[in-house]
Amino acid sequence: MKRILSLTTLSLVAGMMLATTAIAQVSASDGGKAVPVLEQLKADPRKAYGNDYPYQPATASLTKAPKGYKPFYISHYARHGSRYYWNSLLYKELDSLLSFAGERHLLTPAGEQFRQKFAAAKQELETGVSELTELGWQQHQGIARRMYENFPEVFKKGGDVLAISSLTGRCVISMSAFCQELVQCNPKIEIREQSSRFTLDGVVPTDGQNPVKHNYPRNLKPRYEKNRNQFTGVSVLHDSILKRMFTSTDGLPGRLHHITSNLINLYTSLPSIGHEGMMGNIITDEELATEWEGGNLGSYSWVFGPQYQMIPILQDILRKASAVIDGSSRRIADLRFGHDTCIGPLTVLMGINGADLDPEDPYEVKDCYQNWETCKASNIQIVFYRSRQAGADILVKCLLNGQEATLPVPTDCYPYYRWSDFLKFYTERCEK
Repeated sequence: MKRILSLTTLSLVAGMMLATTAIAQVSASDGGKAVPVLEQLKADPRKAYGNDYPYQPATASLTKAPKGYKPFYISHYARHGSRYYWNSLLYKELDSLLSFAGERHLLTPAGEQFRQKFAAAKQELETGVSELTELGWQQHQGIARRMYENFPEVFKKGGDVLAISSLTGRCVISMSAFCQELVQCNPKIEIREQSSRFTLDGVVPTDGQNPVKHNYPRNLKPRYEKNRNQFTGVSVLHDSILKRMFTSTDGLPGRLHHITSNLINLYTSLPSIGHEGMMGNIITDEELATEWEGGNLGSYSWVFGPQYQMIPILQDILRKASAVIDGSSRRIADLRFGHDTCIGPLTVLMGINGADLDPEDPYEVKDCYQNWETCKASNIQIVFYRSRQAGADILVKCLLNGQEATLPVPTDCYPYYRWSDFLKFYTERCEK
Protein backbone atom coordinates (compact mmCIF):
# COMPACT_ATOMS: atom_id res chain seq x y z
CA MET A 1 0.00 0.00 0.00
CA LYS A 2 2.84 2.35 0.84
CA ARG A 3 4.45 1.60 -2.54
CA ILE A 4 1.25 2.46 -4.42
CA LEU A 5 0.86 5.67 -2.46
CA SER A 6 4.46 6.66 -3.18
CA LEU A 7 4.08 6.05 -6.90
CA THR A 8 0.85 8.01 -7.00
CA THR A 9 2.43 10.88 -5.12
CA LEU A 10 5.42 10.87 -7.47
CA SER A 11 3.09 10.96 -10.47
CA LEU A 12 1.22 13.92 -9.05
CA VAL A 13 4.46 15.74 -8.28
CA ALA A 14 5.80 15.03 -11.78
CA GLY A 15 2.58 16.31 -13.29
CA MET A 16 2.76 19.47 -11.20
CA MET A 17 6.39 20.00 -12.26
CA LEU A 18 5.48 19.59 -15.92
CA ALA A 19 2.59 22.00 -15.57
CA THR A 20 4.74 24.51 -13.72
CA THR A 21 7.45 24.23 -16.36
CA ALA A 22 4.96 24.68 -19.20
CA ILE A 23 3.48 27.77 -17.57
CA ALA A 24 6.88 29.27 -16.86
CA GLN A 25 8.16 28.44 -20.31
CA VAL A 26 5.41 30.37 -22.06
CA SER A 27 5.71 33.37 -19.80
CA ALA A 28 6.45 36.52 -21.76
CA SER A 29 7.73 39.81 -20.38
CA ASP A 30 4.25 41.14 -19.69
CA GLY A 31 4.09 41.00 -15.92
CA GLY A 32 3.89 37.22 -15.64
CA LYS A 33 0.82 36.55 -17.79
CA ALA A 34 1.17 33.17 -19.50
CA VAL A 35 1.34 33.49 -23.29
CA PRO A 36 1.42 30.39 -25.53
CA VAL A 37 4.59 29.98 -27.54
CA LEU A 38 2.95 30.51 -30.92
CA GLU A 39 1.29 33.67 -29.60
CA GLN A 40 4.71 34.96 -28.57
CA LEU A 41 5.89 34.26 -32.10
CA LYS A 42 2.92 36.09 -33.56
CA ALA A 43 3.67 39.13 -31.38
CA ASP A 44 7.34 39.13 -32.46
CA PRO A 45 7.79 37.19 -35.73
CA ARG A 46 11.54 37.79 -35.66
CA LYS A 47 11.77 35.13 -33.00
CA ALA A 48 11.48 32.77 -35.97
CA TYR A 49 15.12 33.65 -36.71
CA GLY A 50 15.98 31.16 -33.97
CA ASN A 51 19.61 31.40 -32.92
CA ASP A 52 20.04 34.33 -35.34
CA TYR A 53 17.53 36.36 -33.30
CA PRO A 54 19.26 39.45 -31.86
CA TYR A 55 19.06 39.63 -28.07
CA GLN A 56 16.14 41.67 -26.73
CA PRO A 57 16.41 43.16 -23.22
CA ALA A 58 14.02 41.55 -20.75
CA THR A 59 11.33 43.84 -19.40
CA ALA A 60 9.74 41.50 -16.86
CA SER A 61 10.16 42.48 -13.21
CA LEU A 62 12.07 40.09 -10.97
CA THR A 63 10.61 38.42 -7.89
CA LYS A 64 11.72 40.05 -4.66
CA ALA A 65 14.07 37.96 -2.55
CA PRO A 66 12.69 36.34 0.61
CA LYS A 67 12.88 38.56 3.68
CA GLY A 68 16.40 39.00 4.97
CA TYR A 69 18.08 37.63 1.82
CA LYS A 70 20.48 39.58 -0.40
CA PRO A 71 22.46 38.50 -3.48
CA PHE A 72 26.22 38.11 -3.01
CA TYR A 73 27.54 36.19 -6.04
CA ILE A 74 26.64 35.60 -9.71
CA SER A 75 27.74 32.78 -12.00
CA HIS A 76 27.15 33.50 -15.68
CA TYR A 77 27.47 31.99 -19.16
CA ALA A 78 26.82 33.99 -22.34
CA ARG A 79 26.96 33.53 -26.06
CA HIS A 80 28.83 36.18 -28.04
CA GLY A 81 26.74 39.05 -29.37
CA SER A 82 25.49 39.76 -32.89
CA ARG A 83 28.02 39.08 -35.65
CA TYR A 84 28.42 38.81 -39.39
CA TYR A 85 27.62 35.37 -40.80
CA TRP A 86 30.04 32.81 -39.41
CA ASN A 87 31.02 31.23 -42.75
CA SER A 88 32.42 33.10 -45.77
CA LEU A 89 30.93 30.47 -48.07
CA LEU A 90 27.47 32.03 -47.69
CA TYR A 91 28.59 35.37 -49.09
CA LYS A 92 30.68 33.80 -51.85
CA GLU A 93 27.90 31.49 -53.01
CA LEU A 94 25.34 34.30 -53.04
CA ASP A 95 27.73 36.55 -54.95
CA SER A 96 28.22 33.87 -57.61
CA LEU A 97 24.48 33.16 -57.80
CA LEU A 98 23.46 36.81 -58.15
CA SER A 99 26.15 37.50 -60.75
CA PHE A 100 25.13 34.43 -62.75
CA ALA A 101 21.41 35.25 -62.63
CA GLY A 102 21.99 38.95 -63.33
CA GLU A 103 24.12 38.31 -66.43
CA ARG A 104 21.42 35.98 -67.83
CA HIS A 105 18.50 38.30 -66.95
CA LEU A 106 16.93 35.71 -64.67
CA LEU A 107 16.18 38.14 -61.82
CA THR A 108 12.82 39.75 -61.12
CA PRO A 109 12.83 43.52 -60.41
CA ALA A 110 12.93 42.68 -56.68
CA GLY A 111 15.79 40.25 -57.29
CA GLU A 112 17.73 42.85 -59.27
CA GLN A 113 17.32 45.45 -56.52
CA PHE A 114 18.65 42.94 -54.03
CA ARG A 115 21.60 42.10 -56.33
CA GLN A 116 22.63 45.75 -56.49
CA LYS A 117 22.40 46.25 -52.72
CA PHE A 118 24.32 43.04 -52.08
CA ALA A 119 27.05 44.08 -54.53
CA ALA A 120 27.41 47.44 -52.76
CA ALA A 121 27.86 45.69 -49.39
CA LYS A 122 29.86 42.68 -50.60
CA GLN A 123 33.30 43.87 -49.55
CA GLU A 124 32.08 44.72 -46.05
CA LEU A 125 30.32 41.35 -45.69
CA GLU A 126 33.29 39.29 -46.86
CA THR A 127 35.68 41.27 -44.66
CA GLY A 128 33.45 41.00 -41.61
CA VAL A 129 32.87 37.23 -41.72
CA SER A 130 32.36 35.95 -38.14
CA GLU A 131 33.31 39.30 -36.57
CA LEU A 132 31.31 40.91 -33.74
CA THR A 133 29.26 43.90 -34.90
CA GLU A 134 28.54 47.16 -33.12
CA LEU A 135 25.17 45.73 -32.08
CA GLY A 136 26.94 42.74 -30.52
CA TRP A 137 29.10 45.08 -28.45
CA GLN A 138 26.06 47.07 -27.33
CA GLN A 139 24.14 43.93 -26.37
CA HIS A 140 26.78 42.87 -23.85
CA GLN A 141 27.15 46.40 -22.52
CA GLY A 142 23.41 46.46 -21.86
CA ILE A 143 23.35 43.02 -20.23
CA ALA A 144 26.21 44.00 -17.91
CA ARG A 145 24.53 47.24 -16.85
CA ARG A 146 21.21 45.50 -16.19
CA MET A 147 22.99 42.84 -14.15
CA TYR A 148 24.58 45.60 -12.07
CA GLU A 149 21.27 47.42 -11.64
CA ASN A 150 19.29 44.25 -10.84
CA PHE A 151 21.77 43.03 -8.21
CA PRO A 152 23.54 46.11 -6.82
CA GLU A 153 24.33 44.37 -3.52
CA VAL A 154 26.73 42.05 -5.38
CA PHE A 155 28.74 44.89 -6.90
CA LYS A 156 28.37 48.04 -4.79
CA LYS A 157 31.48 47.42 -2.64
CA GLY A 158 33.55 46.30 -5.60
CA GLY A 159 35.42 43.01 -5.55
CA ASP A 160 37.12 40.42 -7.71
CA VAL A 161 35.61 39.04 -10.93
CA LEU A 162 37.03 36.39 -13.26
CA ALA A 163 35.92 36.48 -16.91
CA ILE A 164 36.92 33.66 -19.27
CA SER A 165 36.29 33.40 -22.97
CA SER A 166 36.52 31.16 -25.97
CA LEU A 167 39.64 31.73 -28.07
CA THR A 168 37.44 33.19 -30.84
CA GLY A 169 37.67 36.93 -31.39
CA ARG A 170 33.93 37.68 -31.25
CA CYS A 171 33.75 36.05 -27.81
CA VAL A 172 36.82 37.89 -26.55
CA ILE A 173 35.37 41.24 -27.70
CA SER A 174 31.98 40.38 -26.16
CA MET A 175 33.77 39.72 -22.87
CA SER A 176 35.59 43.03 -23.16
CA ALA A 177 32.34 44.95 -23.78
CA PHE A 178 30.69 43.32 -20.76
CA CYS A 179 33.63 43.84 -18.42
CA GLN A 180 34.24 47.45 -19.46
CA GLU A 181 30.61 48.28 -18.73
CA LEU A 182 30.76 46.66 -15.28
CA VAL A 183 33.81 48.74 -14.39
CA GLN A 184 32.05 51.84 -15.74
CA CYS A 185 29.26 51.06 -13.28
CA ASN A 186 31.73 50.76 -10.39
CA PRO A 187 35.48 51.34 -10.79
CA LYS A 188 36.09 49.39 -7.57
CA ILE A 189 35.35 46.16 -9.43
CA GLU A 190 38.57 44.32 -10.30
CA ILE A 191 38.17 42.06 -13.35
CA ARG A 192 40.69 39.57 -14.71
CA GLU A 193 39.89 38.66 -18.33
CA GLN A 194 41.30 35.45 -19.72
CA SER A 195 41.08 33.81 -23.15
CA SER A 196 43.32 30.81 -22.76
CA ARG A 197 43.67 27.10 -23.32
CA PHE A 198 43.95 26.82 -19.53
CA THR A 199 40.30 27.83 -19.09
CA LEU A 200 38.66 26.21 -22.14
CA ASP A 201 37.17 23.40 -20.05
CA GLY A 202 34.96 25.92 -18.27
CA VAL A 203 33.75 27.72 -21.37
CA VAL A 204 34.18 25.58 -24.54
CA PRO A 205 35.17 22.05 -23.43
CA THR A 206 34.80 20.68 -26.98
CA ASP A 207 37.46 23.01 -28.43
CA GLY A 208 40.16 20.93 -30.10
CA GLN A 209 42.80 22.99 -28.27
CA ASN A 210 41.41 22.06 -24.85
CA PRO A 211 44.22 20.13 -23.11
CA VAL A 212 41.61 18.29 -21.03
CA LYS A 213 40.07 15.47 -23.06
CA HIS A 214 36.67 14.01 -22.23
CA ASN A 215 34.75 11.02 -23.49
CA TYR A 216 31.18 12.07 -22.84
CA PRO A 217 28.50 10.65 -25.16
CA ARG A 218 27.43 12.90 -28.03
CA ASN A 219 24.80 12.94 -30.77
CA LEU A 220 22.05 11.70 -28.48
CA LYS A 221 18.67 11.50 -30.21
CA PRO A 222 15.60 13.12 -28.63
CA ARG A 223 12.61 10.83 -28.38
CA TYR A 224 10.41 12.87 -30.71
CA GLU A 225 12.56 11.84 -33.68
CA LYS A 226 10.97 8.38 -33.58
CA ASN A 227 7.64 10.08 -34.23
CA ARG A 228 8.83 12.88 -36.51
CA ASN A 229 6.66 11.64 -39.37
CA GLN A 230 3.66 12.65 -37.23
CA PHE A 231 4.61 16.29 -37.72
CA THR A 232 2.65 17.37 -40.77
CA GLY A 233 3.97 20.90 -41.28
CA VAL A 234 4.28 21.75 -44.99
CA SER A 235 6.91 24.21 -46.23
CA VAL A 236 5.91 26.59 -49.02
CA LEU A 237 8.39 29.35 -48.24
CA HIS A 238 11.15 28.05 -50.50
CA ASP A 239 8.89 28.13 -53.58
CA SER A 240 7.70 31.64 -52.70
CA ILE A 241 11.28 32.91 -52.43
CA LEU A 242 12.22 31.47 -55.82
CA LYS A 243 9.22 33.10 -57.51
CA ARG A 244 10.04 36.51 -56.03
CA MET A 245 13.74 36.27 -56.88
CA PHE A 246 13.88 34.68 -60.33
CA THR A 247 11.94 34.87 -63.57
CA SER A 248 13.19 31.33 -64.23
CA THR A 249 15.21 28.84 -62.20
CA ASP A 250 16.43 26.90 -65.24
CA GLY A 251 20.19 26.58 -65.21
CA LEU A 252 20.75 28.16 -61.79
CA PRO A 253 23.96 26.80 -60.20
CA GLY A 254 23.37 24.47 -57.26
CA ARG A 255 20.33 22.81 -55.72
CA LEU A 256 17.30 25.08 -55.42
CA HIS A 257 16.75 24.16 -51.76
CA HIS A 258 20.34 25.13 -50.96
CA ILE A 259 19.89 28.43 -52.80
CA THR A 260 16.82 29.35 -50.79
CA SER A 261 18.45 28.21 -47.54
CA ASN A 262 21.34 30.57 -48.25
CA LEU A 263 18.90 33.42 -48.89
CA ILE A 264 17.08 32.71 -45.61
CA ASN A 265 20.38 32.58 -43.69
CA LEU A 266 21.39 35.95 -45.11
CA TYR A 267 17.99 37.46 -44.36
CA THR A 268 17.96 36.41 -40.71
CA SER A 269 21.49 37.80 -40.24
CA LEU A 270 20.71 41.27 -41.62
CA PRO A 271 19.44 42.91 -38.36
CA SER A 272 22.68 41.89 -36.65
CA ILE A 273 24.87 43.62 -39.23
CA GLY A 274 22.90 46.81 -39.89
CA HIS A 275 21.59 45.90 -43.36
CA GLU A 276 17.89 45.42 -42.75
CA GLY A 277 15.88 46.01 -45.92
CA MET A 278 18.59 44.74 -48.26
CA MET A 279 16.31 41.94 -49.50
CA GLY A 280 13.08 43.95 -49.70
CA ASN A 281 10.05 41.65 -49.47
CA ILE A 282 11.68 38.60 -51.01
CA ILE A 283 11.32 37.05 -47.53
CA THR A 284 9.13 38.29 -44.67
CA ASP A 285 9.27 37.71 -40.93
CA GLU A 286 5.64 36.57 -40.93
CA GLU A 287 6.37 33.83 -43.47
CA LEU A 288 9.31 32.57 -41.47
CA ALA A 289 7.09 32.50 -38.37
CA THR A 290 4.52 30.24 -40.06
CA GLU A 291 7.22 27.60 -40.58
CA TRP A 292 9.11 28.09 -37.32
CA GLU A 293 7.82 25.03 -35.49
CA GLY A 294 9.33 22.60 -38.00
CA GLY A 295 12.69 24.37 -37.83
CA ASN A 296 12.54 24.35 -34.04
CA LEU A 297 12.39 20.54 -34.11
CA GLY A 298 15.72 20.46 -35.88
CA SER A 299 17.13 22.98 -33.41
CA TYR A 300 16.09 20.80 -30.48
CA SER A 301 17.92 17.80 -31.95
CA TRP A 302 20.98 20.01 -32.44
CA VAL A 303 21.11 21.19 -28.80
CA PHE A 304 19.93 17.91 -27.31
CA GLY A 305 22.63 15.73 -28.87
CA PRO A 306 25.81 17.18 -27.25
CA GLN A 307 24.33 18.10 -23.85
CA TYR A 308 26.66 15.80 -21.87
CA GLN A 309 29.69 17.39 -23.47
CA MET A 310 28.79 20.51 -21.47
CA ILE A 311 29.25 18.72 -18.14
CA PRO A 312 32.64 20.44 -17.59
CA ILE A 313 30.93 23.86 -17.78
CA LEU A 314 28.32 22.84 -15.22
CA GLN A 315 31.04 21.38 -12.99
CA ASP A 316 32.96 24.66 -13.30
CA ILE A 317 29.85 26.52 -12.16
CA LEU A 318 29.39 24.20 -9.17
CA ARG A 319 33.06 24.21 -8.18
CA LYS A 320 33.54 27.99 -8.29
CA ALA A 321 30.28 28.67 -6.46
CA SER A 322 31.22 26.16 -3.76
CA ALA A 323 34.55 27.94 -3.29
CA VAL A 324 32.81 31.29 -2.82
CA ILE A 325 30.34 29.81 -0.34
CA ASP A 326 32.99 28.04 1.75
CA GLY A 327 35.14 31.17 1.79
CA SER A 328 38.11 29.88 -0.21
CA SER A 329 37.28 32.29 -3.06
CA ARG A 330 36.59 36.00 -2.70
CA ARG A 331 35.04 36.50 -6.13
CA ILE A 332 31.73 38.29 -6.52
CA ALA A 333 31.12 36.97 -10.04
CA ASP A 334 32.37 34.40 -12.54
CA LEU A 335 31.68 35.29 -16.17
CA ARG A 336 31.96 32.99 -19.20
CA PHE A 337 31.71 33.92 -22.90
CA GLY A 338 31.26 31.24 -25.52
CA HIS A 339 29.03 30.03 -28.31
CA ASP A 340 25.53 28.81 -29.12
CA THR A 341 27.04 25.33 -29.51
CA CYS A 342 27.66 25.42 -25.75
CA ILE A 343 24.87 27.49 -24.19
CA GLY A 344 22.16 25.63 -26.15
CA PRO A 345 23.20 22.15 -24.95
CA LEU A 346 23.95 23.56 -21.47
CA THR A 347 20.32 24.74 -21.30
CA VAL A 348 19.23 21.16 -22.00
CA LEU A 349 21.71 19.63 -19.55
CA MET A 350 20.46 21.93 -16.79
CA GLY A 351 16.81 21.47 -17.77
CA ILE A 352 16.19 25.22 -17.82
CA ASN A 353 12.50 25.88 -18.46
CA GLY A 354 11.98 22.16 -19.10
CA ALA A 355 14.49 21.87 -21.94
CA ASP A 356 15.42 18.37 -20.70
CA LEU A 357 11.87 16.99 -20.81
CA ASP A 358 12.52 15.16 -24.12
CA PRO A 359 8.90 14.73 -25.26
CA GLU A 360 7.87 11.93 -27.61
CA ASP A 361 5.27 14.08 -29.37
CA PRO A 362 6.95 16.43 -31.87
CA TYR A 363 4.19 18.99 -31.27
CA GLU A 364 5.22 19.24 -27.60
CA VAL A 365 8.84 20.18 -28.33
CA LYS A 366 7.99 23.87 -28.77
CA ASP A 367 6.74 24.02 -25.17
CA CYS A 368 10.05 22.88 -23.65
CA TYR A 369 12.51 24.55 -26.01
CA GLN A 370 12.39 27.55 -28.34
CA ASN A 371 15.45 28.15 -30.48
CA TRP A 372 15.19 31.93 -30.04
CA GLU A 373 16.33 31.39 -26.44
CA THR A 374 19.76 30.55 -27.90
CA CYS A 375 19.82 33.97 -29.60
CA LYS A 376 22.80 36.25 -30.15
CA ALA A 377 24.10 37.29 -26.69
CA SER A 378 21.84 34.72 -24.97
CA ASN A 379 22.88 34.28 -21.36
CA ILE A 380 22.33 32.30 -18.20
CA GLN A 381 22.74 34.06 -14.84
CA ILE A 382 22.74 32.05 -11.63
CA VAL A 383 22.33 34.42 -8.69
CA PHE A 384 23.22 33.40 -5.13
CA TYR A 385 21.51 34.84 -2.03
CA ARG A 386 22.54 34.79 1.62
CA SER A 387 20.42 35.52 4.67
CA ARG A 388 21.39 37.70 7.62
CA GLN A 389 20.16 34.87 9.83
CA ALA A 390 22.96 32.56 10.88
CA GLY A 391 22.63 29.02 9.56
CA ALA A 392 19.95 29.88 6.99
CA ASP A 393 20.04 28.16 3.60
CA ILE A 394 21.86 29.76 0.68
CA LEU A 395 19.32 30.36 -2.10
CA VAL A 396 19.85 30.34 -5.87
CA LYS A 397 17.85 31.86 -8.71
CA CYS A 398 18.34 31.23 -12.45
CA LEU A 399 17.72 33.81 -15.17
CA LEU A 400 17.60 32.88 -18.86
CA ASN A 401 18.02 35.96 -21.03
CA GLY A 402 17.14 38.16 -18.08
CA GLN A 403 13.92 36.35 -17.15
CA GLU A 404 13.35 34.06 -14.18
CA ALA A 405 13.53 30.43 -15.26
CA THR A 406 12.47 27.06 -13.88
CA LEU A 407 14.90 24.29 -12.99
CA PRO A 408 14.19 20.58 -12.42
CA VAL A 409 15.45 20.99 -8.84
CA PRO A 410 12.79 20.54 -6.13
CA THR A 411 11.70 23.77 -4.44
CA ASP A 412 8.89 25.24 -2.39
CA CYS A 413 9.91 28.85 -3.02
CA TYR A 414 10.18 29.31 -6.81
CA PRO A 415 11.95 31.14 -8.43
CA TYR A 416 14.40 30.45 -5.58
CA TYR A 417 16.08 27.10 -4.96
CA ARG A 418 18.14 25.93 -1.99
CA TRP A 419 21.81 25.73 -2.87
CA SER A 420 22.12 22.36 -1.11
CA ASP A 421 19.39 20.93 -3.37
CA PHE A 422 20.86 22.64 -6.45
CA LEU A 423 24.35 21.28 -5.74
CA LYS A 424 23.12 17.74 -4.99
CA PHE A 425 20.87 17.57 -8.05
CA TYR A 426 23.43 18.78 -10.58
CA THR A 427 26.34 16.88 -9.02
CA GLU A 428 24.33 13.69 -9.43
CA ARG A 429 23.34 14.63 -12.98
CA CYS A 430 26.98 15.18 -13.93
CA GLU A 431 28.13 11.95 -12.30
CA LYS A 432 25.32 9.88 -13.78
